[in-house]
Amino acid sequence: MTTLLALSGSLRLGSSNSVLLEAAGLLAPAGMRIELYRGIGTLPHFNPDLDGDNPPETVLDLRRRVGAADGLLISCPEYARGIPGSFKNALDWLVGSFEFPGKPVALFNASPRASDAQAALRLVLTTMSACIVEQASITLPLLATRLDAMGMVEDPEIAASVKAALAAFARTIETSAQAEPEGSG
Repeated sequence: MTTLLALSGSLRLGSSNSVLLEAAGLLAPAGMRIELYRGIGTLPHFNPDLDGDNPPETVLDLRRRVGAADGLLISCPEYARGIPGSFKNALDWLVGSFEFPGKPVALFNASPRASDAQAALRLVLTTMSACIVEQASITLPLLATRLDAMGMVEDPEIAASVKAALAAFARTIETSAQAEPEGSG
């Protein structure tokens, strides 16, 4: 079973990014489970002084979930031409962790207009040693559609794009796992 941790960069209820990740959970292929992490807003402001021997429990929980996941599925909006502060804060808590480097990441973008945030997100994730899986990263024009998760599942074009991206992500994760030397995981 492939397990993905889905991270939405938006705290807004009904965010098209969060709804897209919910739809991905409904469209996941057999053998894949997608867990939507809902704790971004509960993380304290990043402070290296708090990240010593006893980091906050919410941070430890995020790190455990990242470590347990086979890959990360991220959908992030653009605020003022960049990454929302709350999401950047979550990434900052992962920078010094051993769970994140080398983690496969697929980027789902709910708006073609969010290109600056996507570029910034890619820069940050690459700096953090993420393995961005291009063939599993997609951009969909969802901004003004007001579709809920079931509406996305029932839309043939959206569903096909999400399914293809998830299938590509699963293949990449499976190939990577087979390539790891025994005892390295």
